[in-house]
Amino acid sequence: MTDAYSPPEQFNVVIAGGGVAALEAALALRKLGGERIATTILAPDPDFVYRPMTVREPFGYASARHYPLDRIAADIGAELRSDSFKWLDAESRSVHTELGAELRYDALLLALGARQYRRYEHALTIDDAHLDELMHGLIQDIEGGYVSKLAFVIPSGKAWALPIYELALMISERAYDMNVDVSITIATPEDSPLAIFGSSASQGVGELLEHRGIQLITSAHCEVHEPGRITIQPGSRELSVERIVALPELRGPAAAGVPTGASGGFIPVDVHGNVRGLDRVYAAGDATDFAIKHGGVAAQQADVAAQAIAALAGVASAPGPFHPVIHGMLLTGDKPLYLSAHVTGGHGSSSFIAETATWSPPAKIAARYLAPYLVELDESAVSNA
Repeated sequence: MTDAYSPPEQFNVVIAGGGVAALEAALALRKLGGERIATTILAPDPDFVYRPMTVREPFGYASARHYPLDRIAADIGAELRSDSFKWLDAESRSVHTELGAELRYDALLLALGARQYRRYEHALTIDDAHLDELMHGLIQDIEGGYVSKLAFVIPSGKAWALPIYELALMISERAYDMNVDVSITIATPEDSPLAIFGSSASQGVGELLEHRGIQLITSAHCEVHEPGRITIQPGSRELSVERIVALPELRGPAAAGVPTGASGGFIPVDVHGNVRGLDRVYAAGDATDFAIKHGGVAAQQADVAAQAIAALAGVASAPGPFHPVIHGMLLTGDKPLYLSAHVTGGHGSSSFIAETATWSPPAKIAARYLAPYLVELDESAVSNA
């Protein structure tokens, strides 16, 4: 007589967060581990918002898509907890939440995102959760001819610069369509526009800015001590404009029990996504100390971390190290441009710019599992309409 079959005990994974990195990791774990891995998603908001498309909202486009997290969790067999991460007890392998729950884990993935802070008191600071509300009045003033000098400022700390270029390009196109003259300047600490994408892509973006009449000041470290006046270092150059729009400064989540790096409170991770100094704890996305804050990069970090977690659960081989490839869709007010680069060090080691995407699906967020899944949801919504 043989013993009855006993299925292996489930490996419990908690994912803290509800953004790109969190959902990419959840989808990857389902693919890699099936029912062997039990995933709990701890997320404070009910929806996943496709945030890169909010930049179009002030120009009269439809709102960025919202995807209910309970639908996504149900599709992949994950448990959704509507709550927020509060603190970590790594010794007992437990997460404590804002509502007082305690979640035990065999492995934990922190996808907490970065915190946004207003860097300049006298500038309009971009917040992609309220971008239409923030920018609508400015665009109306430009259309009405009440604003003729506008500056966009990228702070010197960690930031993802692409939305600044998109807003500048879309405003320039709107002003052209309305037959309105407006001077637009971008001041950036980069040594060339969107330098992270490498020389070829950066050159193409620079040519587009020049064609649109947008002035570019590179290697610029800016301060805004009074309305309409920007001080640019080095050289103490002064720039006078009527309105200033700036990116927020990004900082790490500074969560209790979670290590922070030397600068900005970001979570230090190794090439496999392990949080340095902690066992069975991983991190991915903007909360980490990786310099590039971008949805596609967050998804790649999540894939590596998910592979490492699945290997820990005994259902996958160990991952290779994280080697990021960034894909960016640049909205211009006309046809979008697609930029790609393999990243080594601070800049792209290869560089590509074109009017068609080199990745599939050609989405704003290039993610191995999340991008095709969202396409399926969109197609399903259209067919059921």
